[in-house]
Amino acid sequence: MSEAKPDEERTVATNRKARHEYFVLETFEAGIALKGAEVKSLRQSRASLQESYATLKNGEVWLVDMHISPYEQAAVDAYEPTRVRKLLLHKKEIRRLVGKLAEKGLTLIPLRVYFKNGIAKVELALAKGKRAYDKREAIKRRDAQRELERDFAE
Repeated sequence: MSEAKPDEERTVATNRKARHEYFVLETFEAGIALKGAEVKSLRQSRASLQESYATLKNGEVWLVDMHISPYEQAAVDAYEPTRVRKLLLHKKEIRRLVGKLAEKGLTLIPLRVYFKNGIAKVELALAKGKRAYDKREAIKRRDAQRELERDFAE
C-alpha cells in the first residue's frame, strides 16, 4: 500500500443528486462514529449516500440511511448496513445548526464521505430544496455553458 501524505483527502462516496435537488447554503465537516468493520468497508469505497440525510435528536446530530456494505472478512462484528450513525461536531456548530434548522424549508444532507489524515469524515450541507422550475433552469444554464465551451473549442 502507498503511504498517505499529510493532509491528504480521499473521497469514498458522493451524493451526486444533492446539488441537483437542493440549493447548498453552507457546509460543515463532521466525524462519523463507526465500528471497526465499517471503517474497513469504507476504505474499500463500499458506501452509498443516496437517500441519506442528517437529523438532530437530543442535542446530537445523526446520519440516517447511509449504506455501508458489510465487510466480508469481518469475524463476528456484523452490523446493520443502514444503521443510524452519530456525527461528531463541536457543540457550537450543533447549536448553530439547531437555530438554522428551525427555519422552514431547510434540511441537513450529506454531500460526500472521505478520509482526511486517516479519519473518516462527512461533508454536511445545510440546504434548501429546489422546485421543479429551478431544476429546469439549472439544466438550461448547464447546457448553454456546454454549448459555449464547444464553440470555443472549434
